[in-house]
Amino acid sequence: MSARSKARKRALDILYASEMRSENPVEALERAIADGEGPTNDYTATLVRGVVEHQARIDEVLSSYSEGWALSRMPAVDRNVLRLGVWELLYADDVPDAVAVTEAMALVTDLSTDESPQFVNGVLGSIVRNRESIA
Repeated sequence: MSARSKARKRALDILYASEMRSENPVEALERAIADGEGPTNDYTATLVRGVVEHQARIDEVLSSYSEGWALSRMPAVDRNVLRLGVWELLYADDVPDAVAVTEAMALVTDLSTDESPQFVNGVLGSIVRNRESIA
């Protein structure tokens, strides 16, 4: 597993856990760093902070492209993986679209339901195809 793949997994862990605890993900990240449990890869912090900074827009995009699925109805893992994927698609200039989609699918394949990879691929694929109208 590459360093960035591990960073994505750790960012997902932080986003997911903070959502379950109803706490701010950046505060959870900073606490983990202060306690010596923090991410060893700076990309984890970049992902968490990026998703939090742009979450309103990310959730708006996800709501538009996840046909028939409200964010609140999605499994929490899927919702947070999609947030990471959308952040990479829209805000990370150094991550190719195919990598962002593939990495998101790998996370849900390992951590979510059997239907999740197809769902995540469909949502992120639609966003990639319509990126110019989104930005």
